[in-house]
Amino acid sequence: MLTLMSMLPKLISAPDLVDQVYDELVKAISSGALAPAHRVTQEQLAAQFDVSRQPVLQALRLLKRDGLVLDAPGRGIQIAPLEPKVIDWVYQLRSALDALAAALAAEQSIRLDAALIESGRHAASAKDLSALIDADMAFHHALYEASGNPLILSSAKMHWCHIRRVMGAVLHGDSLRCNVWDEHEAIAEAVAAGDVNLASTLSQGHGRAASEFMIQQLLEKEISDETDAAAIGAI
Repeated sequence: MLTLMSMLPKLISAPDLVDQVYDELVKAISSGALAPAHRVTQEQLAAQFDVSRQPVLQALRLLKRDGLVLDAPGRGIQIAPLEPKVIDWVYQLRSALDALAAALAAEQSIRLDAALIESGRHAASAKDLSALIDADMAFHHALYEASGNPLILSSAKMHWCHIRRVMGAVLHGDSLRCNVWDEHEAIAEAVAAGDVNLASTLSQGHGRAASEFMIQQLLEKEISDETDAAAIGAI
């Protein structure tokens, strides 16, 4: 099992030190290196990052705001659980943003880079989860930029950590939704064709399908984890 000392890098002091601590902790939480219910203290984190407690304190406040950490009973903080209801809320918002972005991009008949689809298909074929998550994020990022509305991108970024986190937690080689990149390609084609209604409808449907799939996988994982825990307890 990885220890906290092997998870997190030392950071170089800079004016944006709070952002650095925040970003590294988001990465560790999203990847599962800091798993749900994992407990840490400000002192541990400050020592690991080789910084004072102040930027750690500020970063933890931001993580609490984002729903990624909670106050632990007694002392310290713990990583927040992955809750199906929260994931449902996040995907509801993402679906709305995707539909708006696709419609705005379609009004301009924007052509998204075909390499976005190619890289996603390659990652899916190779069952490279890390590359697959990056490709998925890149496609949606490109769609938001194509919309021409910078507020869509900034709004979506607030919740990407939750989506990346649930994808990392529940997806593996045998649990990939095989038609994801067909859906992405269809959205891109509708946008390029200037079909506003179709682009919006496809984006909303894509979000709903992703949400249902992720939540089902998360619930199955919870049942599996409980079964494993019960089996261990019976030994």
